[in-house]
Amino acid sequence: MPRRRALGLALLLGLTAIGTPAAAREGKAATKAATVRELHVVTSGGFTAAFEALAKTYERDTGIHIVAEHGPSMGDTPQAIPNRLARHEDADVVILARSGLDKLAAQGSIAPDTSVDLGLSKIAMAVKAGAPAPDIATPEALRSTLVHVKSVAWSDSASGVYIQSTMLDRLGVTDQVRPKGRMIPATPVGRVVAEGKAEIGFQQLSELKAVKGIRIVGLIPESLQKVTPFSAGIVAWSPHQAEARALIAYLASPKAYSIIRDSGLEPAAQKAKP
Repeated sequence: MPRRRALGLALLLGLTAIGTPAAAREGKAATKAATVRELHVVTSGGFTAAFEALAKTYERDTGIHIVAEHGPSMGDTPQAIPNRLARHEDADVVILARSGLDKLAAQGSIAPDTSVDLGLSKIAMAVKAGAPAPDIATPEALRSTLVHVKSVAWSDSASGVYIQSTMLDRLGVTDQVRPKGRMIPATPVGRVVAEGKAEIGFQQLSELKAVKGIRIVGLIPESLQKVTPFSAGIVAWSPHQAEARALIAYLASPKAYSIIRDSGLEPAAQKAKP
């Protein structure tokens, strides 16, 4: 082979050897970036309205599509978030009542040091649209209302469990109210009230606000109130841990506060669970 041709071939091979690793690295980085275009989030009813609005903004700003599923924070229905994770459903982030999230973390279903409070929720009462608003301004007034109505509904999640197991006892009306009360699984209590299947209904204010056909009477008295933090955590088996963490940081940031308030919640003090 002529010397000039041999030198030219060697130079070409050398340039190729230098360029290939960088090109390969860039190609792999581009492929990795392109794969994380979707995050799966399962949220309970209390944070649903806020999340739907926030997810739209996040999708627009990041280009990452949010696939949202819904389910109660607890309960026996297949849709309940603990039951979804027990089946190892595809999920990157879950948002539910803090008590439920803490149990999932203790079971190893939530990645360590990823639990963050997002919003604080209070319990309210509703009647069907057009119906008179009963007096619930004081514990005594609420006790009288519970005794005299014909039917009552509450959820099978955090607020309903508190009402059924604690509030009725504190008011001394368990024996009078439990026989005419219904715990509603996996369905908004407001919908049951709107359909006339219960005279009054109790649920998180943020969940009642999303239902048409009802009149929200107001929050239950402060001395009886149960404040529920709704919190987010990263699912332990999520393949997108960094992206899930970024989404939670956005949901917990001041950018989200006005939307959280509009949904009927108060922004929570942001502090990761140790």
